[in-house]
Parts: sequence; structure tokens; C-alpha cells
Amino acid sequence: MFDVGLGEMVVLVVLALVIFGDKLPTVAGQAGRALRQLRQMADSAKADLQDGLGPEFKDFDIADLHPKTFVRKHLLDDLDSEPEHRNGAMVGDTSYAASAASQLEYGERPPYDTEAT
Repeated sequence: MFDVGLGEMVVLVVLALVIFGDKLPTVAGQAGRALRQLRQMADSAKADLQDGLGPEFKDFDIADLHPKTFVRKHLLDDLDSEPEHRNGAMVGDTSYAASAASQLEYGERPPYDTEAT
């Protein structure tokens, strides 16, 4: 997450000892309490939001609003269940049977739709 190596971690610990000295245990305790309070506030806000939205949004997750998660959930999940293809057409597609029955002869031009272009 922070991409901190072992050497950098040692330097940070030495700096913390030099700066805070004897107060380091109390500062670490205060930082831990502050993080715990922040986490409780965030959980409380999330619960209040879900309660305010009503029972139809019971399974609502705020992380789903992140653009990457939204795209992955609503667009890319459909790609995992793609239908099976055979010779460029979907299996079970009625146009596959029609195209197999009416294949073009050598040199014959395919039909051209002037309104489609």
C-alpha cells in the first residue's frame, strides 16, 4: 500500500524514537485510539446511510459506487458468461442455420444493404 521497504521502515522507527523519545508509547496509544474512533465513525455513517435508504437497499455496498467496481460488476460480469460460438455464429442462433444453408459460391458477392451504410 505505502510501498515502504525494510530500510525505510528502520529509518522511520529511528526517527520516531528520536522525535517522540519517552512519549512514544503514549503517542502510539493515542494514534490507535484515533484510528479506532475513525473506523467506528465510518461504520456508523455507513449504517445510517443504509438505514436511511430503506429496506430495498439492504444489500447496498458503498464500494459498488467506485467506477472500476461498477464497470466490473455491471459490464464485465456479462463477458464471463458469453455464449458458445461456432464458425463465427452463436450456437442456438437461428441465423446460423440460415447462413449455413445459403453459403455463397466462389466469386459470388454477398448481399449489400444500402440503408445500413
